[in-house]
Amino acid sequence: MHVEFIQAKYKTGLYIGELLEKRESEQKGLMKVLAVVKHPTQGDLHQPKQSDVAYFHQRKALAEFEKTWVPLATVTLYKGEVPSYKDSLKTAWQEKYDQLATKQTPFAQLSIQHLKELKTEYGI
Repeated sequence: MHVEFIQAKYKTGLYIGELLEKRESEQKGLMKVLAVVKHPTQGDLHQPKQSDVAYFHQRKALAEFEKTWVPLATVTLYKGEVPSYKDSLKTAWQEKYDQLATKQTPFAQLSIQHLKELKTEYGI
């Protein structure tokens, strides 16, 4: 059996996985996560890049083999080599950290704090 890999967005993260099921009527697809391309953005999704919010959310990357419904509009075929979950998580985390480290805003500093906690939790 030939498995086709996809790349899809889930909230503010981007992932590589397998499309297990489609619900055309709902415009959703069930994806099994295999790798992380872009680590989710920290904070309140409804007030992006704001630190002065009621609750500043710590946003974890989806776990390896976690299944989640993604919008079909964000699904594209993935043709490359699928990296290991752990390596991809480490790379995505580092890219997000490096982007924030160049900024001196309260949002960036709070995000970095959350990312450091996640790094320990992830064991990377």
